[in-house]
Amino acid sequence: MRLLARAPIRNRMPLTGLRASDGVKYSPLFGTPQAKAPAPPLHTNVLADWWSGRSACFGAKRHLIHTFSAIGTGYSNLRNHPLGLVFVALVLFVALALPASAADGWPQFRGNPRLTGVATSTLPATLKLLWTYEAGDAIESSAAISEGAVYVGAQTGELISVDLQTGKLRWKYKATGGIGESSPAVSNGVVYVGDLNGVVHAVNAKDGKGIWTFKTASEVKSSPVVSGDRVLIGSYDSSLYGLNARTGKEEWKVTTGGYVHATPVIADGLTYIAGCDEVFRAIRVTDGEEMFQVAAGAYAGASPAMPASIAYFGTFSNEVIGLDAAKKTVLWRYEHEVRHFPFYSSAAVLNGKVVVGGRDKFVHCLDAKTGKALWTFTTKARIDSSPAISGDRVYIGSNDGKLYVLALATGAKLWEFEAGSPLSASPAIADGRLVIGSQDGRLYCFGAGN
Repeated sequence: MRLLARAPIRNRMPLTGLRASDGVKYSPLFGTPQAKAPAPPLHTNVLADWWSGRSACFGAKRHLIHTFSAIGTGYSNLRNHPLGLVFVALVLFVALALPASAADGWPQFRGNPRLTGVATSTLPATLKLLWTYEAGDAIESSAAISEGAVYVGAQTGELISVDLQTGKLRWKYKATGGIGESSPAVSNGVVYVGDLNGVVHAVNAKDGKGIWTFKTASEVKSSPVVSGDRVLIGSYDSSLYGLNARTGKEEWKVTTGGYVHATPVIADGLTYIAGCDEVFRAIRVTDGEEMFQVAAGAYAGASPAMPASIAYFGTFSNEVIGLDAAKKTVLWRYEHEVRHFPFYSSAAVLNGKVVVGGRDKFVHCLDAKTGKALWTFTTKARIDSSPAISGDRVYIGSNDGKLYVLALATGAKLWEFEAGSPLSASPAIADGRLVIGSQDGRLYCFGAGN
């Protein structure tokens, strides 16, 4: 019921054709409507609007509840229609039968297994600071949001969970070392994260109790991704691991020629990594079999975004690359004509636009087909934060201590917030809220306010 109270009502549905004058009466035995005159058809927009993109992929339990709420005062008219009670029963049945949707969550780094950085939740035009939480040391880990809880790592060596609505602490879990850039992934009630001592942790999302740990041979800055019963994560021991999600057992390991810093992207049963050995790899998720390699020609720390068959990622050779995995070839390379700096930020991709931050202090927006620059926006320090896109807006932090909101179409600045400390972590967006950590150890939450 808390979701109903704060979420905007969408798809208000016209209930035309339902009037007291239409001559509907009730059966004394069953209370069912019986028309003494031909009843008008149930307005087709009711079903059409209800089943529109709001409920795509059946991830719309919440939207069904919104829809039923939207009928609101029109229910008394709806129940008088011959098909009215059937429709109401259908809405309630599907709303209760569908599992709670993760579609409006942000359960991992970049929001989804394809690492596109695109949110399904919308944010208000003007953000307000709702709460802050003091973690005690730098937050370079990007938050995960799932089922009303925020999960984030800190250099204190703690995995922290706070309530999304209030910012109140739910629990803390102590890792074996500081948690750097590894960002939590949440799946099936378990939170996964890596630490700088090279240990991967699985923690109960409800109470913060440890479930299992797995030790790699070097520090872990890669963020975990869950695919079925596998947890995939890279290590600075030059390996990508496929671990059993339930037990932590190593199911397979792929050794590369350099650090595995990037987070693996998952698509169609394969995982792809852009490596510090200048190689882009495709690996089968089930057994770790390497399917193919493509020479990227550059050292990459950024994670690839892969909305379809083309992967987009920045490199330490001052380029952004568009690589076609289906054709196993590099389509294009982008480098700013004047400023030649590395790209550490991971790209966000939507509607033919690739948005990425650079260590040249710029936010770059490129044409996804050609790699040509569409616009740039200048901040006052390097950008390691990875952008998130919600609707027609880009959200990104900068080491100048500001959170920026930009127009996706033009790059125009729409809003900014002064945090006062570098924001190298990336925004997480869910449930109409944005969460981001700063290097002074403060976790921020923005939204519409009361």
